[in-house]
Amino acid sequence: DFLCISLAHGFLQLRYNLGDKTVILQTSQKVHTEGGTWHTVRAGRVGNEGYLDLDGHNVTREAAPGMRALDARTDFFVGGVSSLHLVNSMATENEPTGFSGCIREILINDRELKLTASDAKDGANVGDCDGTACGYTVCKNNGTCRVEASGFSCSCPQHWVGHTCEQSAYCSQHRCGSRALCIPQPSSFSYICACALGWSGEYCDSKIAFLTAKFVGNSYIKYVDPHYRKRNLQHSRISLNFTSNQMEGLVFWMGKAEDEDNDFLALGIANGTLKIAVNLGERISVPLIYSKYSVCCGRWHAVTIAQNQTCIQVYLDEDLILFEDIDPQRKYTALNYGGICYFGGFEIGREVTTVTMGLFQQEFIGRIKDIVLFQDSKKIQLMKAEGYNVHNGDDGS
Repeated sequence: DFLCISLAHGFLQLRYNLGDKTVILQTSQKVHTEGGTWHTVRAGRVGNEGYLDLDGHNVTREAAPGMRALDARTDFFVGGVSSLHLVNSMATENEPTGFSGCIREILINDRELKLTASDAKDGANVGDCDGTACGYTVCKNNGTCRVEASGFSCSCPQHWVGHTCEQSAYCSQHRCGSRALCIPQPSSFSYICACALGWSGEYCDSKIAFLTAKFVGNSYIKYVDPHYRKRNLQHSRISLNFTSNQMEGLVFWMGKAEDEDNDFLALGIANGTLKIAVNLGERISVPLIYSKYSVCCGRWHAVTIAQNQTCIQVYLDEDLILFEDIDPQRKYTALNYGGICYFGGFEIGREVTTVTMGLFQQEFIGRIKDIVLFQDSKKIQLMKAEGYNVHNGDDGS
């Protein structure tokens, strides 16, 4: 498998192969290679459908029915590879040649790839395209960079301060606790504090402990399973109790949630009913929805989801409500979730609908308790996890 962006006879191309057939997309206009013109490129694939956009001009194409996942467990190369004979012959127009020019601001699945000597794994014959201390995006938030004898300085726009305009003026003198996050509120010329798990209060300076986690939106808990390496990933299981205050929300996501190829097992609420989503390696499963009655709002519900290779069983309030084999061919049978479990949502700034690729629409608002993984004899200890904006739900308020 591969995915490659390249120039061929002056045209930009996207080529990808998911294991059965190579798809080629090419822009209708040539790339200007003179005068130092910068171009913006967006390219990728959703399932077997590819898209390529050059400076706002878009072209899409869908591959023939077949494989829908890109299995490319290799390093990511920019501008060339360590040895050109390693390039798949179907990935380029003719003989592969290294790129000559400038590249900046690479985002892979919305995460920036930092092109620096300290961040890259390796490289050779790469120089600085800008040639000054200012470089590119040294000054954040539309700050203006000026080259000086000592290096550079940033002139910051209104509401931003700091050496590189990286800090909101509203948070420059905040009183939030040491582990809290300051969230600027420009409309009120102020800020609020997002408390780390185990802390509460206006400035997150009061220590708390609880067994029931209360999620109020923009909340999450990230739990790292200490027994992950000893788990039998062909037979996964999770159970918990929850009560929801809204008709939509992500209850839990069992998986890394870093890119679209990560395995996951997820539970949420969609239009007031249970929605389960599973990926064991190729995104071949259709989300499972139990719509016989609503699980919103106010009542406590007990849910258990068991994965036995490709068979999924779901129990709601001790009744078996779903039993489905998501892949009778047994191509992928293990839930390689990386030992990561999210509850209620994801890290602040990561939208649920984006991370789940539209499977779930928003964060969970409600309460969760009594979480048990696999056949463990003890419930997981929430207070030892990472999280923000989670409140004490033991009192039921």
